[in-house]
Amino acid sequence: MPTNAARVLLRIRTARDAEARMDADCRAFCDAAPLRLERVACASASAMAYVYLQPMQEVATGDLPALAEAFAQRCDWAGEVLASRLEPVFDVAGASVAEPAAFHYVVEMDPEAGWMPELTRWYDTEHMPGLAAVPGCVRARRFLNQGHGPLSLACYDLVSEETLGSPAWLAVRATAWSDIARPHFMNTRRTMFRVPPHAARTDSRTT
Repeated sequence: MPTNAARVLLRIRTARDAEARMDADCRAFCDAAPLRLERVACASASAMAYVYLQPMQEVATGDLPALAEAFAQRCDWAGEVLASRLEPVFDVAGASVAEPAAFHYVVEMDPEAGWMPELTRWYDTEHMPGLAAVPGCVRARRFLNQGHGPLSLACYDLVSEETLGSPAWLAVRATAWSDIARPHFMNTRRTMFRVPPHAARTDSRTT
């Protein structure tokens, strides 16, 4: 399927000891379905995982609850599973695209009423290209979450957790336009995920 095709996001409450099995179990689930695994990311401290899937054929919104239920039955470490359709709106390789991604940083938000066009321009023309150009960023993407929101999901594959606090990264975040845009984020979630070691070697450059 083309790289701009819709994805499916599984947002999962996990057992705290699940990380070691997560990648293999997700791959086995995809092997038994017309799905391709793009990214597995886990935040052990909050017992949360995000799994990004690329369907090999169109998945109707009405099919997503059954997909979530099938995943929960296949993976005994998965508690609550919510499946959402993701519409890709931005995707660019980062400065460190040749390196494996060990971390996956996600910023989710709903735009304040009337601010979607301005926030989209900011993301697409300044913010995400700027962060992608920072050493340590492997890939920068943004989706519109058409299911269990928030609406905007921006995600960054990173070589190291320290990339987030680097001077170059902080400089991109500190622009005048950023100071205008960010106060209009609503229902904001920022989560740093770890990428299981096998997934770090294989997933970030597979689309």
